[in-house]
Amino acid sequence: MFAEALLLADLEFLPMLSYGGIAFLAVIGLIFLIVVLRYGAIWFQAFVSGADISLRSLVGMSLRQVPPATIVTAKIMGKQAGLSIDRQTGISTQKLEAHFLAGGNVMRLMQALIAADRAGIDLDFERAAAIELAGRDVFDAVRTSVSPKVIDCPTPVGGVHKSLSAVAKDGVELLVRARVTVRTNLAQLIGGATEETIVARVCQGIVTVIGSSNTHMEVLETPANISRGVLERGLDANTAFEIVSIDILDVDVGKNIGARLQTDQAEADTRVARALAEIRRAEAVAFEQEMVAKVVDCRVAMVRAEAQVPKALAFAIREGNLYSTGAPVLFLNRSTNTRPVDGLSTDGPLLMPPQSGDDN
Repeated sequence: MFAEALLLADLEFLPMLSYGGIAFLAVIGLIFLIVVLRYGAIWFQAFVSGADISLRSLVGMSLRQVPPATIVTAKIMGKQAGLSIDRQTGISTQKLEAHFLAGGNVMRLMQALIAADRAGIDLDFERAAAIELAGRDVFDAVRTSVSPKVIDCPTPVGGVHKSLSAVAKDGVELLVRARVTVRTNLAQLIGGATEETIVARVCQGIVTVIGSSNTHMEVLETPANISRGVLERGLDANTAFEIVSIDILDVDVGKNIGARLQTDQAEADTRVARALAEIRRAEAVAFEQEMVAKVVDCRVAMVRAEAQVPKALAFAIREGNLYSTGAPVLFLNRSTNTRPVDGLSTDGPLLMPPQSGDDN
């Protein structure tokens, strides 16, 4: 009885299970159809090209916000170029996805790897990815390493080529334009100095070489000495480039800086001399005024002394200390321009009157 009841129950649930299974299979089929319609063409392209990408990887790329077409195209490029795209040791799908998610340019990276392989340059995926993620254009770096790049020195501003100014020992200015041919040094591309550093160092070297020349004629006669002197300085040390050559494009004679400096110095010396002369003149004028003041003081003293002479003479006459053999004489002040009368001269010695005892 129990077995019959159980069999009857199974028969009742069998239609329900059949409907559920059919629905499940329908959902699975719909999902598979969507996947095939969405990724079938890309997967077939990768399969035919030998790119070794599974359908599951394509679905996972979409879930990780990675464009499957970019990864597939990059792997196809690598496969056709002869690069190793093995999942274990080569450029795997996982590496390309990681590089894309890190913000790198997968297509540019693959182009750089292909160009380096064709040129015989030792560049692996890890180094190329590091260069690309460091903000450098890895494809341009490989291309510059294969085909050297020419840099104008100094750098043109607004499309206008300017000249570098340097002065020789004789004081003559020379206007120089040069071109530097550089090749990318992939070993120092990460952390190495850029083109601006190369231009600055070359400009500094040109100025130094010209400044060490005795005359500007030496530079004009042999401009190659500039290139030789600059190259010997090893200006490409710790830079992302290797200097291949330095070519002097143009050398023009500018101003005579030495003569202008001498003229400015002479003018400065003249101004200093004038200032010193003005100081001496002012001192002389001040000394003259001091002497004039002293003369006035002396005249005042003389006038005071002359004013005491009449009093002294009068006192001498009253006391009988001054006498004359003739008539009495009246002495006047010298300032009245008078002179003694009755033959009495003030230039002679003063005579004392005779004593009463001497008459006997």
